[in-house]
Amino acid sequence: MRHSLPLAPQFYVTAPQPCPYLSGRMERKLFTALQGDTAEKLNDSLSKQGFRRSQNVLYRPSCSDCSACLSARIDVRQFEPTKSQRRTLKRNDTLHRRASSPWATEDQYALFRRYLDARHADGGMADMDIFEFAAMIEETPIRSRVVEYTHGEDGPLKAVCLTDVLDDGVSMVYSFYEPDLQKRSLGTWMILDHIAIAREAGLPYVYLGYWVPGSSKMGYKAQFGALEVYRRGRWEKVTDTTDYEDERHPLTTDPIAEQVANISLPDSRG
Repeated sequence: MRHSLPLAPQFYVTAPQPCPYLSGRMERKLFTALQGDTAEKLNDSLSKQGFRRSQNVLYRPSCSDCSACLSARIDVRQFEPTKSQRRTLKRNDTLHRRASSPWATEDQYALFRRYLDARHADGGMADMDIFEFAAMIEETPIRSRVVEYTHGEDGPLKAVCLTDVLDDGVSMVYSFYEPDLQKRSLGTWMILDHIAIAREAGLPYVYLGYWVPGSSKMGYKAQFGALEVYRRGRWEKVTDTTDYEDERHPLTTDPIAEQVANISLPDSRG
């Protein structure tokens, strides 16, 4: 009798570097390649375990003395917008959604540059040229979409999100928007629209990336109801954000070998 063996990707760890979210700390990532015929299955499986995709790599924070970065998702079935979020929806009701295959354009890159220069001029992507931008958008071995938002059906481009389609939701890989429209809360609005996208597709979750308690850059994610985070091997509903302040303690982090051993891999059967 033949048995199907588990997929066996190799996991690696990056060298420590300054954390972009918490001052005075160092970050480290656990990562593996995403390629071949099993890429989509592996991405679906590891996304449920707190991993994120960047081009053809899946990664998860694995810092030596901190576990503050928590993978976050919204339970679409339980989500109800706040009064402020309903105002944001109304404020942007003239925007038109257009989803297409992952293909980079000059209009996207021009908007991306305006966004970075205004909001993240000192960030790790500040020097990204148009070729690197195209690679970020187009190099995907799984089912991905570029979701564009224009003012009216044929108006100028106002916001963009690179979105992965998982077997249990949609994952907002990276989004950017017109920085001059700050009062319209386009970042929040895109999340709200992706909740609508997930509902239209019958998918239960919207994956948001990492929420970092104590980081002003990531604090906005805690404003969404029905938020869940992946902590200590399982997803749990966030009821009180102060419950996660101890995740910055060094004893919250397991050794790398133990982390890898606890990763659940899909089998090779179709």
